[in-house]
Amino acid sequence: MELTDKIALVVGGGGGMGLATAKALRTEGCKVAVSDCDEQALRKAAEAADPKSPLPWRTCDITDRAQVAQLFQWTAKELGALDILVNCAGINIPNRMLANIDPADFDRVMAVNFTGAFNLIYAALPGMREKRSGLIVNIVSLAGKRVIPMAGLPYCTSKFAMGVLGTFVNLEECEKNGIRVTNVYPGEANTPLVDKRPTPPPPEKRAKMLQPDDIAACVVAVAKMPSRVVVPELIITPTHMLID
Repeated sequence: MELTDKIALVVGGGGGMGLATAKALRTEGCKVAVSDCDEQALRKAAEAADPKSPLPWRTCDITDRAQVAQLFQWTAKELGALDILVNCAGINIPNRMLANIDPADFDRVMAVNFTGAFNLIYAALPGMREKRSGLIVNIVSLAGKRVIPMAGLPYCTSKFAMGVLGTFVNLEECEKNGIRVTNVYPGEANTPLVDKRPTPPPPEKRAKMLQPDDIAACVVAVAKMPSRVVVPELIITPTHMLID
């Protein structure tokens, strides 16, 4: 499917997979806006994508439904009716095991990774229903398919919930309203999130991980599928992380 002039919003676009995806979609001809909670990172990312023509951007706390509603209103005003939503916002914490977790941190991870994704999808659906078309891509995690102790309790829990959310929206909206959802499950990836590990990996280990451009290529491939096709799930891992 031709992506020229399709309207895309990438949330979590301040770096890593989100920024790589925004750049890849723009290269394919999409009109792309990015959002993140970190204004400084977002401003730099928008300019890094193309210094001569920075990506339109707006900060948003996706746990705040009023801010999310304003984000979608702004996107429609800036670019037009949304065709593609990419949910790439996510956090993790260093103390992530039951033995050392702060319950408030558990709540915060769930609020961003799961409830934030719900807020974004809920806000996107009315416009997509009106158009009777749309693509939602959830960047989940392999930790939303397999319990990975290294990822920690709150992260795994939130990502399993995010995957269920995407699957449910597909079942409810795909055939009826032409709104397709793809849950992407990346394995170990070299993004700023790995800096939150109790022991961040060294450069030689990061080089063997998935890179942000790998995930961006998957999103573009899904987006270019014809409207008769839905890709409910896509698992991508580095070669050292094969699953059975």
